[in-house]
Amino acid sequence: MSKKITSIGGQALMEGIMMVGPHRTVAAFCSEKGEISTEEIDCPRLTQKYPILGKPFIRGIFALIDSFRLGYKALSLSADKITEDVGEEELSGLDKWLDEHLGEKMTGIIMGVASVLGVGLAILLFFLLPTVLFNLLQGAVQGDISGWRSLFEGGLRIAIFVGYILLVSLLPDIKRTFQYHGAEHKTIFCYENDLPLTVENVRKQGRFHPRCGTSFLILMLLLGVVVGFFIPFSNPILRTLTKLLCIPVIMNIGYEIQRFSARHPDSFIRFFIAPGLWMQRITVKEPDDKMIEAAIAAMNAVIPENGEDLIV
Repeated sequence: MSKKITSIGGQALMEGIMMVGPHRTVAAFCSEKGEISTEEIDCPRLTQKYPILGKPFIRGIFALIDSFRLGYKALSLSADKITEDVGEEELSGLDKWLDEHLGEKMTGIIMGVASVLGVGLAILLFFLLPTVLFNLLQGAVQGDISGWRSLFEGGLRIAIFVGYILLVSLLPDIKRTFQYHGAEHKTIFCYENDLPLTVENVRKQGRFHPRCGTSFLILMLLLGVVVGFFIPFSNPILRTLTKLLCIPVIMNIGYEIQRFSARHPDSFIRFFIAPGLWMQRITVKEPDDKMIEAAIAAMNAVIPENGEDLIV
């Protein structure tokens, strides 16, 4: 029986990959010498601890919170692995000072500061800036163009997002992360198609998966355009706050659409997920064999023996 949709997912890391199964979450890393190691991530999911949070139309936001929690732990492990590979003698003066004074806390502090700055920058670029620019445009032209507000703001948000992804994709480290992203998708496809998890079988699979996080982000941006039509405020602060309050609703709706599209790929819903699949041409690259081996190692570690991952 083909596993059309499973509860196994994944996430690409710097020089590694994380697979999330029904009972275990495991990260696999590939060292510079080509050695593959795995490490289990102990982070119980909220949707498993509190079953009510896994109900339709409320599970989306909590699934995303779980994803952030797991991703944070996995990225911390990834950063530690990279530091181990680099070696203390290769650290710069600043890195040595941070390592001496902060020790094991250094990665957590840096990631915490980066997260706060990232959220602040996202609010500024994706919520506040589009509203301010439209207000300026509305004041500069004759006639009432308020009906175009949501399309303008949504289009600008999508343009900023796509431009950012294109820009960072030029960085060598990000390119490798996108290759691990490809290894993750191909391995999940191989498993869902009931094929043995070998490098040869995985290599033949497609790269673009309907349950990808990239697709989810694009879907959220598109749903944000629709929601924007119902927000009456033109004041940048009020409009931004209202949009932030609408995020949980958008996430839950987007999550249900994405799950439905994964189960029914030939339904009309495919038109909603098509832009996300196109976007994966940037964020999902062809992996090399070592990356595939890392993905297979992580996958094998999370597959339940009794087949409980199958969702019918």
